[in-house]
Amino acid sequence: MAKGSQSVAKINDDSIVNLILVLRGQKVMLDSDLARLYGVTTKRLNEQVKRNSERFPRDFMFQLSDAEKQEVVANCDHLARLKFSPTLPYAFTEHGALMLASVLNSPIAVEASIFVVRAFIRLREVIATHKVLAEKLAELDNRVGQHDESIRSLVAAIRQLMSPPPSKTKRIGYQRDGR
Repeated sequence: MAKGSQSVAKINDDSIVNLILVLRGQKVMLDSDLARLYGVTTKRLNEQVKRNSERFPRDFMFQLSDAEKQEVVANCDHLARLKFSPTLPYAFTEHGALMLASVLNSPIAVEASIFVVRAFIRLREVIATHKVLAEKLAELDNRVGQHDESIRSLVAAIRQLMSPPPSKTKRIGYQRDGR
């Protein structure tokens, strides 16, 4: 077994799923995480991106703003090393991560890209499952809301039955004001 294959064998879908972030409404991975997975330095990865810029349109990658960088550093422990980096990291979508593997064209990158794709697919499935669950909860909430109204009506009806009926007997004796 080749040395590169041993390092890729340690990669699993769970570890990659934890590296996927949501930025600008997209699921992305940062250049430093992809470089580590693909067995290259972040500098080499970004050099290849610049050399092949036509392969990376805006929907494949974007550079983080300073505020976004500070946010990911604050929220992700494994990105603490970026805190004092003078450069802003790049974020790659699923398609961008695949394109990186083809640009890097190393056996490790190609093999690791399979795990990256599987992680994105798994994340999509989890999100879809949560969406279905959210829809079912909304439906249940709607039903419970309707049941609440029915229960309130029943309680009101029971209270009416429990209260004594108004007396229909006439009082004997003198009545004022025509009562």
